[in-house]
Amino acid sequence: MRDAVLKALEQVIDPELRRPVTELDMVRDVHVDGGRVAVTIALTVAGCPLRASFEEQVQRAVGGLPGVDEVALSFDVMSPEERQRLTARLRGGRAEKEISLDPSTRVIAVASGKGGVGKSTLTVNLAAALAQRGQEVGVLDADVYGHSIPHLLGISQKPVLVDRMIVPPVKHDLKLMSIGFFLDDNAPVMWRGPMLHRALEQFLSDVHWGELDTLVVDLPPGTGDVSISLGQLLPRAEVIVVTTPQPLAQEVAARAATMAQKTGMRLLGVVENMSGEVFGTGGGEALADELGLPLLGRIPLDPRLREAADAGRPLVTEEIAAVAEALPEPAGAIARPLPLVG
Repeated sequence: MRDAVLKALEQVIDPELRRPVTELDMVRDVHVDGGRVAVTIALTVAGCPLRASFEEQVQRAVGGLPGVDEVALSFDVMSPEERQRLTARLRGGRAEKEISLDPSTRVIAVASGKGGVGKSTLTVNLAAALAQRGQEVGVLDADVYGHSIPHLLGISQKPVLVDRMIVPPVKHDLKLMSIGFFLDDNAPVMWRGPMLHRALEQFLSDVHWGELDTLVVDLPPGTGDVSISLGQLLPRAEVIVVTTPQPLAQEVAARAATMAQKTGMRLLGVVENMSGEVFGTGGGEALADELGLPLLGRIPLDPRLREAADAGRPLVTEEIAAVAEALPEPAGAIARPLPLVG
């Protein structure tokens, strides 16, 4: 019976590490007394905010076994030595300051020449659309001065620190890391270039991203330090350029595209955002023609997109309105092989 319980516990997945608790050596004890089964799970940190997920999973997995009448779940906390062993296992032999992304992970950076074009909103909906296609997706909020992805995804939970490894919170099946998690009361970030580079480097080396298919990076607008650092740290990154239909937005977006090429990143395509009566149409296509890139999609201006963003949920997951139907277009385009420029 105990072996059957341990086998059933293989179905219990740590909601942040995304691996079975048995594989992570989190099962501290299993005791079977007739039809009563008592399970103890060792959490990575005390006061884990995701206890409810463990409780629901254990009840479902163990409670469904023949002969089980009652399941009692209790929690313990890993010792420092256990956390060190877990960290080593999660790193998979990689050195501490080495980039933690798997070599097969595709990195899609979302860039714009200026702020206010809906780049961050596109980032979360693009990531959610890829997750809906069955991919394991992470989101890196690299817009250090204007970080907004935690709000757009409705995540207030802080990352968990396991030894010296940062475990990102998960919501909408997306792993997220943002500087916003480490600031109090919406405090501004007042850093110069070297500190920005070190922060981005830490997010790529000390965060346990796991086996991601795609990491979507929300770059700050313009051609500043963070964008240059990303090109240095992840030269294989592919860039989507976001613009609104106006000629001014196209002009500055072209600069961002040129910067990406000069830092070794490859251009993937253009997305025209806020398309429609207010700002017109055609600007994205004009920019794509200028850069010799495909137009990946047009996202219409729709107040429901703003409402969903304010509520902390990607509109693409709700499948309502024309804008929700348009949002998966870039995801479908990048999921297909496309000629890269740069």
